Amino acid sequence: MAKKKTRAKELKNFKLGSEKTQYPTTYAPEVLEAFDNKNPKATAWTTFICTEFTSLCPKTGQPDFAKIFVNYIADKKMVESKSMKLYLFSFRNHGDFHEDCIQTICDDLFKLLKPKYIEVIGEFTPRGGIAIYPFASRASDDELFHDLYRERLLNYAPGKYSMELGRVY
Repeated sequence: MAKKKTRAKELKNFKLGSEKTQYPTTYAPEVLEAFDNKNPKATAWTTFICTEFTSLCPKTGQPDFAKIFVNYIADKKMVESKSMKLYLFSFRNHGDFHEDCIQTICDDLFKLLKPKYIEVIGEFTPRGGIAIYPFASRASDDELFHDLYRERLLNYAPGKYSMELGRVY
């Protein structure tokens, strides 16, 4: 019984899940929600993979499609998954270059969570014969995570921190 009360208390402040989901039609960082990390002393990776990310080319208005990978090591906060889904969906009608979308996602999540480390990778499907795979990352002030930041940035290559390039899902 005590566990049910604790769970209810944890979930009562979340806006999502209580009624019909409203999908944003414009870029909406305000839909992101965080919850307390129950294990803030642990160093553990969390990965989100969005296989159906869409944004618009700012020049042509044509849709761009990508797989988005968000890899992070939480500190005190973690991102709520449905809010992440709605946030990523909010790029659907957002016109921005691939690199800017990925940097924006990284910056928004870093601002919300203040993680030990975060990286966001976009694997955009080819258009005009060119695939673009932008990478953005940030680290806390802790030296260990600055070292991780430097190492992963210097060693980044498409598919290295996401999935094998030949694997669709």
